[in-house]
Amino acid sequence: MRAVIQRVRRAAVTVIEEAAREPATGVIYIPDARPRAIAAGVVVLLGVAKEDTPAAVAYLAEKTAQLRIFPDAQGKMNVSLLESGHAALVVSQFTLYGDVRRGRRPGFDRAAPPSDAEPLYEEYVRGLRALGVPVETGVFRAHMEVELVNDGPVTILIDSEKTF
Repeated sequence: MRAVIQRVRRAAVTVIEEAAREPATGVIYIPDARPRAIAAGVVVLLGVAKEDTPAAVAYLAEKTAQLRIFPDAQGKMNVSLLESGHAALVVSQFTLYGDVRRGRRPGFDRAAPPSDAEPLYEEYVRGLRALGVPVETGVFRAHMEVELVNDGPVTILIDSEKTF
């Protein structure tokens, strides 16, 4: 599981098209106008790999909540998301597993299929909430526009396999 975590002053996601799962008619597209926004906090772009497990989800949720990337009274990055009381905006991002080592078109062989990725994505969101982090989300498998004001800028990469 991979996450790109950006400290933000504010962020919002707008769902442009959402894949509705209706067996009788196949996939149709419906707009979702519900506002999905946070004030200060983090935007988490979350990618799920084929081999990810609930243990990877728990690790990443805990790491996200405890990551000390907010300034303390002296201006040093010493306050966690949880301690700050700020929120997280979590957006699914399978392209984090895009492999561009060969050719010019990314390959997504390591990305989990949606049927496997969505439950782990939802579990990550539940994990953050259980730790006390207020969470807004995008819509899994939807086409979205993400707007944010990066604060710092501060951007952190986390991988449950601890490769970076």
